[in-house]
Amino acid sequence: MKSSSKEIVFLLSVIALGALSWLVSSVIMSSQKGSQGFSNTDAPPSMPTSGFPDPRFHFLSPWSLAATPTATRFDAPMGSANSALVYNAQKFWEMNEARGGHHTGDDLNGIGGMNTDLGDPVFATADGLVVYADEPSPGWGKVVIVSHRTTRGEILQSMYAHLLEIKVKPGDLVARGQKIAAVGTANGYYPAHLHFELRASDGVDLGAGYAVNPLNHLDPMKTVIELRNAAPDALSPSPLAIALGGK
Repeated sequence: MKSSSKEIVFLLSVIALGALSWLVSSVIMSSQKGSQGFSNTDAPPSMPTSGFPDPRFHFLSPWSLAATPTATRFDAPMGSANSALVYNAQKFWEMNEARGGHHTGDDLNGIGGMNTDLGDPVFATADGLVVYADEPSPGWGKVVIVSHRTTRGEILQSMYAHLLEIKVKPGDLVARGQKIAAVGTANGYYPAHLHFELRASDGVDLGAGYAVNPLNHLDPMKTVIELRNAAPDALSPSPLAIALGGK
């Protein structure tokens, strides 16, 4: 009898402990529902809270990679056909103590300085595919990112930021020298200029305008010169522009 009583007490203790554990876990789970990072395995897949997926942090799809055209030549994104009437106000990887990091791009300005270049055209630096065109944050303002394939088969991305307006949309094929945007101020955050970046990347990652490590960032204007594949004074139409009907 004593042995049977001990077994019953032990069994009841196990049941009570299990019930207590279930109750505690239920309270914790219910308190976490709706919190960031919580996932209910019984719930159907859902969209982000905004209702739209965020395209800023994803790798290009095989379709986008296949659709990225080969860029046989790169040119400056502002100024004349030979990048005249433009100066580099803040060069790539210059240290900015106030911002706490190195500049991740080139800040291109019209020679008049300040807001004299507000609304000036921004051109695609090379033939490419638009993979992002939106306003990710007030500090960035309107941004366009274009994917390019070099003649060596490498995938690069050019980024154009602080824009006044955007003339293209994701999925558009753009030709070198095609107007894709206008120089802006990021909604008044800065004097008018174009923040121009080049990255060795097959994904869309906006990041920050200042960084401690360069990671996949390239020196924009230096890379444009290296990939120009033409004499400094050579003027030649984009093959893609011809194919697209002279855009």
